[in-house]
Amino acid sequence: MQGRVLIVAGSDSGGGAGIQADIKTVTALGGYAMTAVTALTAQNTRGVDAIHEVPADFVRQQMTSVLADLGADVIKIGMLHRPDVIDAVADVLEDAGAGIPVVLDPVMIAKGGAALLEDTAQSALKARLLPMTRLLTPNTPEAAALTGADIAGEADARAAGAALLAMGPAAVLMKGGHLDGETLVDLLVEPGGVTRFSAPRAETRHTHGTGCTLASAVAAGLAQDMDLEAAVRRAHAYVQEAIRRAPGYGTGHGPLNHAHPLE
Repeated sequence: MQGRVLIVAGSDSGGGAGIQADIKTVTALGGYAMTAVTALTAQNTRGVDAIHEVPADFVRQQMTSVLADLGADVIKIGMLHRPDVIDAVADVLEDAGAGIPVVLDPVMIAKGGAALLEDTAQSALKARLLPMTRLLTPNTPEAAALTGADIAGEADARAAGAALLAMGPAAVLMKGGHLDGETLVDLLVEPGGVTRFSAPRAETRHTHGTGCTLASAVAAGLAQDMDLEAAVRRAHAYVQEAIRRAPGYGTGHGPLNHAHPLE
């Protein structure tokens, strides 16, 4: 099936999120994963202990090296952390990556609460990356931070998705994992309307890396020439099954099972 996905994101030493989750997801769905590492983290299921920054110029070199030889069908972006890294990534997207669809997961806060995006980087994210994005995949706290809106339910999520759409991305996938209720609802917000994806909410602490996994699963689908709605539908189902089959590792927010059999 294949489909080349260049993943631009941070490393999770615990293997549950970040680059590690992205590679596992793209591979499990039959795609080919390549990477540009933006930061190294020392973390486990209990939280992030430290972040080691990767120089912006080296992030740029990783991306241009891959694109000059292997190419990419989709570029998936996760943790960027600093304004200079955002600028470096945006420069590459405007040059070597021009015309390649971008799936942007605006990673701001780790599951354990650690900040993964500097305050000064938010404006750079809005100004430079959102207008180049094919699909933006914020969770509720990220969408609230980007829009300044309070999001307490599905109606609020729809409104926030519309507000984010006005900032430049072609589509927004509002993730509903942080909202209350027995049903988990993700909303695909496009100029032509809203598509609703729902599933029974799993009562589990093993949800580390769900956002990274969902975005990478969509990116893999787009790289395999699926239309956006079909790619989101498959990604939504894949994440739910990965949660259901979670291995139970760690004492905090445990990882998913990215390698579950595809049906």
